[in-house]
Order: sequence, then structure tokens, then C-alpha cells
Amino acid sequence: MASGEQDFGQRCELCLASIQQALDAFDPDELEADLASGVLRIRFADGRHCIVNRQSAAQQIWLAEGASAWHFVFDPGAQAWTDTRNRGELRAILGEILTRRLGRQVRV
Repeated sequence: MASGEQDFGQRCELCLASIQQALDAFDPDELEADLASGVLRIRFADGRHCIVNRQSAAQQIWLAEGASAWHFVFDPGAQAWTDTRNRGELRAILGEILTRRLGRQVRV
């Protein structure tokens, strides 16, 4: 594995594990989060899902919720995963989704 691919893989693993750890603190009646093979599945009480997953070929993290999708690349200057269409940072966008779904302010 090339160094860039290895760096990407390590950054993804750390990011997804950190998000899962934050989500594990939520009440299971609100949501459940499972991380396996680079895919973080978030299930809400209403049965809907949100998926955050690693896209190794593109070196991106993708987020999908309902009919909406975002693609994030790692910005070394900001030390954050930022949307390729300049719509924001991964954790902020995920926080907005959770806030809307759960009906209370959430930060991830």
C-alpha cells in the first residue's frame, strides 16, 4: 500500500471511530451506530438511516442521508474532512442532520 493510501486509510479509520464513539453516548431509543469495514451505519428510531463510509478509490468519505449526499476530502490545512462542493465540514454537516432528526441541538 502506498504511503498516501495508508495515510488516507488511517485518517478514515480515526475519523469514523471517533464519530462512532460520540454516537455511542446517545440513547439507543434515539439512534444506534454500527461501524464495520469502513461503513458507519446510523439507524434512527423512525427506521431511517444515515451512512458514512470510506471511498478508498476516490480517497473520500461519503455521507448519505435520505436523498442527500456529500463527498468529503481531507484538508491538511484545516485538519478536517471538507465537502468537495464547499458545503461544510463532515462533523458539522452530520451534526446538522442529527439535530434535525432528533429535534435538539447535536454536535459530533
